[in-house]
Amino acid sequence: MYKASSWLKFGLFSVGLGQSFAFVLVPPLARDLGLSVIETSIIFSISAVAWAITSSSWGRASDKYGRRNIAVIGLIGYSISIIALITPLFLVERNLLDFVFLLPLLILGRLINGLIGSATRPAAFAYIADISSRTKRTKKFARLESSFLIGTIMGPMIGGFLFLYSKPLPFYFFAMCGFISALGIFLTFPKITPLKEKADIILSKLSFKDTSVWPFLFIAALSSLCQASLLQSIGFFITDVFSDEKDLPLVISLTFVVLSLSTVVSQYIFTDMKPISNDKLLIYGTFLILISYIMAALSSSIALFYLAMMINGLGAGMFRPANASSLSLAQTPDNQGKAAGYLGSVMPIGHVLTPIIAMPIYQLSPDYLYFFSAFLCFVSLLFIMLHPMLRKHEQTSTIIN
Repeated sequence: MYKASSWLKFGLFSVGLGQSFAFVLVPPLARDLGLSVIETSIIFSISAVAWAITSSSWGRASDKYGRRNIAVIGLIGYSISIIALITPLFLVERNLLDFVFLLPLLILGRLINGLIGSATRPAAFAYIADISSRTKRTKKFARLESSFLIGTIMGPMIGGFLFLYSKPLPFYFFAMCGFISALGIFLTFPKITPLKEKADIILSKLSFKDTSVWPFLFIAALSSLCQASLLQSIGFFITDVFSDEKDLPLVISLTFVVLSLSTVVSQYIFTDMKPISNDKLLIYGTFLILISYIMAALSSSIALFYLAMMINGLGAGMFRPANASSLSLAQTPDNQGKAAGYLGSVMPIGHVLTPIIAMPIYQLSPDYLYFFSAFLCFVSLLFIMLHPMLRKHEQTSTIIN
């Protein structure tokens, strides 16, 4: 099981590598070749919509056909999507492909990621739920989430280094990592998840409308909109508000590093070294994120903005694994994949809604967007404190030594 879990973490790490570097490099490359900002946004928005539609189905499929098979399918789909995404860009750049085919092929590449690459995450978290005890569920989820986050940090660094040797090289390298992790999972995972050995899996009647599901999806949706708004606005905000700073691309990159590193550190401290209950993690995490948005809106220097991002990361490191763990603990063993799939389908909502809701608010005034996000966090905080399902103390991850 340990080897299987390690390969699973490497798989999510590989996905983080490719996804982060694609977000960094594909938009400017596509724009240089003649695509508009709107067309580039469409490429990634379509992927998010496809991810939201298919994630719950993949979670349900992992309950029926096994975690291993679905995780492998997802990683193969991710690897193919990376190759399909980047190849047309370089073919057009070298005049080996007509420009008219560029946008459809880029959409196809991201569509593969949304439709098939979305399989890995629900299968991964369902597998960890299968093999972990209730008291260690949040800790295990946090470690899995950290693998992906570390990948997002390392992606631009490794990719940037390989890019110096060859433009396509980092993408093919990240795709190879995905294929290798898929092979590792296929060889080390049990064919059937341990908790499913007694009989063929019977599909459950779990619905996203159930009281054991929708409260967690609701706060996840609010969090998704806040996070996506932040990620898509950071570059604009720093450029607009801190335009006097030297080397703005480096300043923006460091912001993402601060945000990701603080999230990883927070997950390690509050779910491993000094674990606390899920209900407290949800409250403390949401409160910190709320404060961070107010600080970001009022930041008068880049140093204060970095501090706000660090606090945001600390809060996210508490909130995300606690919410995923609480949802998992509220389900029966045969519902783990489906529940993880529902959560996975909610996560891309923010990226779909940000161009429609968040960016128009940003255009009114940059600080309005972060005040809006703070308001959403306030709504989420009240909901967490008042809803009985989110206040159940038996859904905790406190590790008993």
